[in-house]
Amino acid sequence: MHTLNVALGERSYPIHIGRGLLDRVRLILPHLKTPRVAIVTNDVVGPLYLGKLRDALEAQGIRVCQVVLPDGEAHKDWSTLNLVFDMLLEQRCERSTTLIALGGGVVGDMGGFAAACYQRGMPFVQIPTTLLSQVDSSVGGKTAINHPRGKNMIGAFYQPRLVLADTDVLSTLPPRELTAGLAEVIKYGLIRDPGFFEWLESNIERVLMREPEALAFAIERSCANKAEVVAADETEQGERALLNLGHTFGHAIETGLGYGEWLHGEAIAAGTMMAAELSRRLGWLADADIARIESLFIRAGLPTVGPVLGVERYLELMSHDKKVEAGRLRLVLLKAIGAAVVHGDAPQTDIAAAIEARCR
Repeated sequence: MHTLNVALGERSYPIHIGRGLLDRVRLILPHLKTPRVAIVTNDVVGPLYLGKLRDALEAQGIRVCQVVLPDGEAHKDWSTLNLVFDMLLEQRCERSTTLIALGGGVVGDMGGFAAACYQRGMPFVQIPTTLLSQVDSSVGGKTAINHPRGKNMIGAFYQPRLVLADTDVLSTLPPRELTAGLAEVIKYGLIRDPGFFEWLESNIERVLMREPEALAFAIERSCANKAEVVAADETEQGERALLNLGHTFGHAIETGLGYGEWLHGEAIAAGTMMAAELSRRLGWLADADIARIESLFIRAGLPTVGPVLGVERYLELMSHDKKVEAGRLRLVLLKAIGAAVVHGDAPQTDIAAAIEARCR
């Protein structure tokens, strides 16, 4: 097991990464305020791991209640969130009860948002079960639900007390989900870690084959990057915005197609290529840089072009992005591989041309 720390003063918390951690529930116990937990999971992860986690906790004298949500981005909404609140109220959970989110990014986001809201805040533990959630969404305290007009538009910054990333659970992850998670892994190399990008160029097939050492290294290096950024800028006033490379374009794809048609990582990969193309048009990236980025996404099995929604539709959806400031669209772009910037002065014609060049 490797342990990283998200340094947030009194609210600092550990990220444990390793094999067989679901069998080590004693790692969770120090982070409980009382011997009672509420587990939030979904109907895909629940049959695989809920019973194991519940039994292990109960064996330690912990009282457990649970709710199983429908799976998928299409259910990341108010009506599904209310299922969590219904369970918490029916079971008479108190603000000292710890909510455990057992699942991927949707479960983690919804569980965290519920924990932030219920009785104005209850303790929260993340047990991410997908590659994407282990390397990105479980770390940093972003919680949210979707709105028909925009992804993750309703939420809160609410930090967990612990992130427990058991790499063994990735053995049951469908190949498409594993591949989607790699978009966020590649992102860290692109925005701030060129050495990691080079490592991925040499080892992406090993990660795809789920070789334990390669997979663990990719997860740990990604989490280390995320932890450093979050510690420096918890509420995204500056550097943390760089973690959104490709997300403004990618969220437009997810919203425009309908949540769940493309997986989040798939949309982010295509969105990152749009951001890279715009960076090239601004004179920051060379054709060779674009070729390297595109090659790595292709080898990872990710799309490098987005769906044809129409340039005007893309721009309309992007106008709802959280990084819009004073009506101005601020995009995360690349000065070089390993050097991202937030830029608010890209000409509209160049943005439109980049979208059009990367759609089919």
